[in-house]
Amino acid sequence: MDVSSIALQGLQQANIQLEAAATAIATAGADSSSTGNVDVVDLSAEMVALMSAQNAFSVNLATLKTADQMQQSLVNVKG
Repeated sequence: MDVSSIALQGLQQANIQLEAAATAIATAGADSSSTGNVDVVDLSAEMVALMSAQNAFSVNLATLKTADQMQQSLVNVKG
C-alpha cells in the first residue's frame, strides 16, 4: 500500500472523529422536551476527541509532505 494513500485514509478517519465530536458538542443541551430525555455530553471526553483529531490531521499531513519530498528526491535522482 502506498504511503500517501495510508495518510489520506488517516485524514478521512480524523475527519470522521472530528465530525462526531463536533456533533456531540453542538447537540448538547438541545431542546428535548418532546421526548422527555436529556442527553448528557461529557465535554472533557469530546475535547480529548477533538484534540486527538487535530493531532491525527497534523501527523497525516506531515506524512503526506514527507512522501512528496521523497518522490521529488527520487525524480531528481533519476532525472
